[in-house]
Amino acid sequence: MRLSLALILALWLVGCSLLPEVQDETRGWSAQKLYSEAKAALGEGDYEKAIKYYETLEARYPYGRYAQQAQLEIAYAYYKDREPASALAACDRFIKLHPNHPHVDYAYYLKGLINFNDDLGFLGYVVKQDLSDRDPQAARDSFDAFKELVTRFPDSKYTPDALARMHYLVDAMARHEAAVAHYYYRRGAYVAAVNRAKELIRQYPQAPANEDALAILWRAYEKMKLPDLAADSRRVLERNFPDSAYLKGRQPGGVRPWYQFW
Repeated sequence: MRLSLALILALWLVGCSLLPEVQDETRGWSAQKLYSEAKAALGEGDYEKAIKYYETLEARYPYGRYAQQAQLEIAYAYYKDREPASALAACDRFIKLHPNHPHVDYAYYLKGLINFNDDLGFLGYVVKQDLSDRDPQAARDSFDAFKELVTRFPDSKYTPDALARMHYLVDAMARHEAAVAHYYYRRGAYVAAVNRAKELIRQYPQAPANEDALAILWRAYEKMKLPDLAADSRRVLERNFPDSAYLKGRQPGGVRPWYQFW
């Protein structure tokens, strides 16, 4: 038995020695060569190869401008490779290591963009889903990153687009709150509907969804047998949205996928 084990071990060692040695194609490459090859792979859409080259560059040449640029561009490569968690981690790492880097504004912009696109499911929700279960956290994180960008770097070339996306996010998050309030109203949870509608108005006072929030308050207070509060809510709705379809007894038009309200 011992002899057999020894023979097997010897044959295994011989077999390993006969295996071809795995060649590292990047052996001997300079930092510039690694960077240029990573950049080329990124441009060709080979994100996995680009990430490999960027990681090799940083490991072999951790200091210098190529390593810093690699740390930033690998975040974009991860983003394009549909690995948002790794992309966000790379952005945060770059911001922490290089807070005064000339391109740190891009790190904030990319961070906002990653969350913005990662939550398209929230921004484009469909009517049949249970809206009370949806979590707009990615939209909030995106907004916060864009806000940091426009506050710290008002002259950045990325700021105009960030501002446009912020306006869109505010409207989307307000519509989410209105949809959840609708959800509670339709199920007879009028107190919850009122609280959600009031929170919408408090957080997003200029959002178009305030029309829906006021209508929910008006109708929910009626259901709760609170005529004075119902009348107050209707008056505010009339003053701010005199042409509201809610006042005409039908649900609003437009592109928003609302539930039947009443």
